[in-house]
Amino acid sequence: MSAEENLSKLGLELPPPPKPVGLYKPVVVVGNLAYLSGHGPLKSDGTLIHGRLGQDLNVEQGQAAARQTGLAMLATLRFSLGSLDRVTRVIKLLGLVQSTDAFDQQPQVINGCSQLFADVFGQDQGIGARSAIGTNALPGGIAVEIEGIFEIS
Repeated sequence: MSAEENLSKLGLELPPPPKPVGLYKPVVVVGNLAYLSGHGPLKSDGTLIHGRLGQDLNVEQGQAAARQTGLAMLATLRFSLGSLDRVTRVIKLLGLVQSTDAFDQQPQVINGCSQLFADVFGQDQGIGARSAIGTNALPGGIAVEIEGIFEIS
């Protein structure tokens, strides 16, 4: 199945593509690579998921925030490329998790986004290289920020 078919089959709703809140482009295409700027957990109603892992949010809530961030990334890709079917592979994700000093489960949190991409693009094409890092603050107090590199046709 294609990515668009998988998205439909999964019954997933993409939020509106986020607009830049600074001096940058949400996506830059160079050759056959699409570089996505950092995205946050934007919901369909325009609100964001806020909080600090280990204080305000648990791992499952963090995974939901990372999944929602992935949906926002998909919205940007679809808007910019015309179709998610143009994505041939997830190359690399960098996930930032707003967390307490004691919280050490950032990789498990970012799994929420990675699993979404595996479900939409397939196990082989949807799972790429990845880093997951804890940070003391993110813009606007969002729980998660993720950027990515995608191979496109």
